[in-house]
Formats: sequence, C-alpha cells, structure tokens
Amino acid sequence: MKAFVFPGQGAQFVGMGKDLYETSPVAKDLFEKANEILGFRITDLMFSGTDEDLRQTKVTQPAIFLHSVILAKTLGEEFKPDMVAGHSLGEFSALVAANSLSFEDGLKLVYKRALAMQKACELNPSTMAAVLGLPDEKVEEVCASITDEIVVPANYNCPGQIVISGTNAGIDKACELLKEAGAKRALKLSVGGAFHSPLMNPAKEELEKAINETQFSKPICPVYQNVTTVAETEPEAIKKNLIAQLTAPVKWTQSAEHMIADGATEFVELGPGAVLQGLVKKINKEIATSGKQ
Repeated sequence: MKAFVFPGQGAQFVGMGKDLYETSPVAKDLFEKANEILGFRITDLMFSGTDEDLRQTKVTQPAIFLHSVILAKTLGEEFKPDMVAGHSLGEFSALVAANSLSFEDGLKLVYKRALAMQKACELNPSTMAAVLGLPDEKVEEVCASITDEIVVPANYNCPGQIVISGTNAGIDKACELLKEAGAKRALKLSVGGAFHSPLMNPAKEELEKAINETQFSKPICPVYQNVTTVAETEPEAIKKNLIAQLTAPVKWTQSAEHMIADGATEFVELGPGAVLQGLVKKINKEIATSGKQ
C-alpha cells in the first residue's frame, strides 16, 4: 500500500516549484491562481527570492503548501494514495491532495494560519530546540519538571529525535537539563516562535473560526492526523484535529507507525526536500521511500 506524505516548514529552498511552473500548464495555472488569491506574486519569491524572503512564516507556509499540492495535482493517474499524512503545515497539503479541502480553501486557510502564527510569535518571544539521543519519556519528564516557564514536546519526529517548544528562558533551561540527562545534542533552532505549544493559543482561536467556516468533504483515502495519529475520514473530526494541531505536538513517529501497521509498504514524499523520507527510514528501515519535488 502506498502512503503519500507532505513536508512542513523548514523544507523550503529558493527555486522551489520553478520546474513545475515551466513544464506543466496545470501547474502554471494553479500557481497563477495562487498569486491572485494571495494578492502578491508568491511565485517570484519562490523561484527567485532570497533565503530570507522564504524564511518569513507568511511566505514559507503557503510556498511549501503550493509546491506540495501542485505536485500532487500534476501527477494525474500516478497519484493514487491508499493513505496520506502531512507534518504540521503538511497536513493541509495532505487534505487538499486527498480532496477533503478545495485548493482555494486550503490556500486561504494556510495563509491565515501563517499570519496568525506570525502574530502569536510577535506577542510572545519564544523558540524551539532539537533534542537528539534521549528516549521520548525522558524529554517529557524534563519538560514537565520546569514549572516556572512554558516548555513542551512539540514534534515527535523519529525515535531519539524530538523538538521542544516554549519561552526563551524555558528552552534555555530545558537544554541544560537535557544535556545533563545525556542528550547527544540540545540545540536551539532558528525559528520565529514556539510552534505546537500553548503559546500558539491566540493563533488557534483565530484559525478555529476560519476552519469552522470552511467546507470540508470526505477524503478519497484515510488521513493520518498529527494530533490523533490514526486513520480519519470524517470531515467534522478532521476539522477538530486540525484546530487542535496548533497547540498540540506533531506525533510523526506514531503516525508513521500506525500507517505501517495499517499496511503501508511505500512512502512517497511530495514537496520540497527529503526530510520525511529520512524520518520514515529511522522509524522503520525496511520501508521503501521515494520523493518528488
């Protein structure tokens, strides 16, 4: 069984999507439609902007979404998923690719999400850190031991790799304690804020209204969502999980394990980079992985 997976923030690169735009009339139409919906030429930033342009959350998120979704739309008969999943932002790409959300609605929600998250980051200066070489339980225990600041596990990427999220002081304190506990690395990331933590509550409230006002349909195959990690096909449940996702951890390890347990034998990553292929291999090295970008 074939699982298609969609990357999240951090996978962007200058030039992303340019070949698609130049070689596929379908892709060109969709990119131009996106420029219209957004009210600025995101294609200029994607194809020939700077790394700095692409690092802005309000550009990064729609850019990665567009690259991933348009790839899926240009595959035609090749795109026959038995299941789909996306990492954080990638969950929106997965839902559009699986026809649960229209292209236009998906893009509007992603842009709204990006602006709301950027605003939440400005309200509370905060950050994230990657932690390598410790069991999940140990990282959870250290985060829970810090009670005067906000620090939580944010991304369960693969065994031995967790990203934590929280206030600047909380992350500094956690990194020290995690190194003392034996972490190979506890390294602060250059991100705009504490994604997938309670500090994203203002963004969650803003996005909740937009998601509830958007039409969702039953997807063409099960979607494994970050919050619950299990197969979902009911539109109301999908919406609920999508709203919860902003302040809850991305349980990628558990999602991939459930997809494999449910019969996935091949994972195909659609979008920039190859991060998810690497994570799947670390979760189960027997599984076939490939990607298109």
